[in-house]
Amino acid sequence: MPRYTVHVRGEWLAVPCRSGASTVRWLGKEAVRRYMKNKPDNGGFGSVEEVQFYVRRCKGLGLLDQDDTLEDALEDNEFVEVVIQGDVMSPDFIPSQPEGVHLYSKYREPEQYIYLDGNHLTTQDLVNLGKGLYKIKLTPEAETKVRESRDVIESILKEQRVVYGITTGFGKFARTVIPNSKLWELQVNLVRSHSAGVGKPLIPERSRMLLALRINVLAKGYSGISLETLHQVIEAFNASCLPYIPEQGTVGASGDLAPLSHLALGLIGEGKMWSPKSGWADAKYVLEAHGLKPITLKPKEGLALINGTQMITSLGCEAVERASAIARQADIVAALTLEVLKGTTRAFDTDIHALRPHRGQIEVAFRFRSLLDSDHHPSEIAESHRFCDRVQDAYTLRCCPQVHGVANDTIAFVKDIITTELNSATDNPMVFAERKETISGGNFHGEYPAKALDYLAIGVHELAAISERRIERLCNPSLSELPPFLVTEGGLNSGFMIAHCTAASLVSENKALCHPSSVDTLSTSAATEDHVSMGGWAARKALKVIEHVEQVLAVELLAACQGIEFLRPLRTTTPLEKVYDLVRSVVRPWMKDRFMAPDIEAAHRLLVDQKVWEVAEPYIEKYRREHLPESRPISPTAFSLAASENASRCRHQHHHHSDSEEFD
Repeated sequence: MPRYTVHVRGEWLAVPCRSGASTVRWLGKEAVRRYMKNKPDNGGFGSVEEVQFYVRRCKGLGLLDQDDTLEDALEDNEFVEVVIQGDVMSPDFIPSQPEGVHLYSKYREPEQYIYLDGNHLTTQDLVNLGKGLYKIKLTPEAETKVRESRDVIESILKEQRVVYGITTGFGKFARTVIPNSKLWELQVNLVRSHSAGVGKPLIPERSRMLLALRINVLAKGYSGISLETLHQVIEAFNASCLPYIPEQGTVGASGDLAPLSHLALGLIGEGKMWSPKSGWADAKYVLEAHGLKPITLKPKEGLALINGTQMITSLGCEAVERASAIARQADIVAALTLEVLKGTTRAFDTDIHALRPHRGQIEVAFRFRSLLDSDHHPSEIAESHRFCDRVQDAYTLRCCPQVHGVANDTIAFVKDIITTELNSATDNPMVFAERKETISGGNFHGEYPAKALDYLAIGVHELAAISERRIERLCNPSLSELPPFLVTEGGLNSGFMIAHCTAASLVSENKALCHPSSVDTLSTSAATEDHVSMGGWAARKALKVIEHVEQVLAVELLAACQGIEFLRPLRTTTPLEKVYDLVRSVVRPWMKDRFMAPDIEAAHRLLVDQKVWEVAEPYIEKYRREHLPESRPISPTAFSLAASENASRCRHQHHHHSDSEEFD
């Protein structure tokens, strides 16, 4: 007998159907009838017949024709929503699809697997798992370690030893011994009581990252979880069954207890859960719809699921990957601005940076040369001001290697810490199979990723701070020699006037967001947990800072391309022309005022999807091969130290000032 899970006014109803020949209209009426039956006042309706409604799938929100038969319109156990006509949606209503679910509109169940062992996960791996590109399997070695770890727990239970978190309470109740008959109840109570988070739920991508990272930590074999339970967790991940996880509530020690408890709550079939098939529904229904059973927690397993820094680290992983992407592209955007403002490459001379050999600084200067070297890529714009009388450029152009460089080095430092944290056991107590004992420690403390992510926010913010100043130079005719606000008929048209204000406002917000959260601590759990990291907020605000940086650079990218319009028919270097063409493929030139927000979002999407980098990278790497034959392609964490390249030639000659003149 087919069965459907139907959402009516915030409630989920299981509606069996005797015949697939029944219509969608029948299903809607039957769901409304069951809804009214459960309400003392019939839900405010007189009868089912007077209720006007429409029916839509939860997946994709497609409307259904009420005359279609169920066997033609729906799959067995599909999730649908009955929307009552005239209802006004509460602003607090949780939609059937969470924020960011557009990323899943093209979701296809992955066919490839990634093997986890708790030791080799990379930041890029975790981001790809979050995007739904892979399913998960354990390596044979990991399965062996998990079994051996569980054997230690079973031995403790058999011998009735008193061990924290297994036969005792938690936190302040660590000295309270729990009777054997209640050890299973202890674990469920732990998950339920600790599911106390608030705020918006994590979007599916971040929930998948959190779940995948917890699986990776459990795969190390120091948590005491049974292999059977771990396989159930992996099955939920592979089916993309994602619990409702509020983003607020962790203090970052003892681990991320609240968000990880919400994660575990869904896995035991309680609370809400989301999947591409169902949208939001009761967890037990979502699991059942995918042929899965709720997990029954054994002793220690509730604690094994919720104790660790995976919320901080998974969000930090996304932050460091997005930071790497925008830092690379910031160099390209700034190089385009330098061309439009008719700047010089003299400040990027390789000998200058060899005298201050920070890796990031050397690499950024190299990228500028690879994009602007007129011997390699002739530029008509550069040629047009070869004999200008300017001596040197403003700091926002001249000091890009120094400012962008330290952002790159910051990202590399943070990525190293996050990568270590990805593959670290952060439980308490730790289960050591080779020693056949458990040891209580403090690996759950989130200070490492918290401090690193505070540092990341501060370092990456500067890319937006200097970008906003370049936008000002592009928009200010006294500095750019371009029309005011980059538009013709100024006055009638305002051009980029408010786009610059938007950039300024985001930079100002970042200044507040860059205040380190990890300098704060509040004692919790009756002073048992008397120092905490506040790493959850460090991670969330780092992501917000990085998003602002992306948006500011999107405005600069649009402004620089608009500046090119006023220099036509002159052309810039080949790689920068390719960047210009990319932007113009999604945003047309600004001839007169129009709705600007969509243009900014289109440019932002190019940066988030790394399209600007994809266009320019081949030219950068070709230049590297030709000028640094011994060097290898770099990664965000391994900048080229080579400084043997011949000094790039200046694209225009500066007049020399006398010694009495001031140099900044």
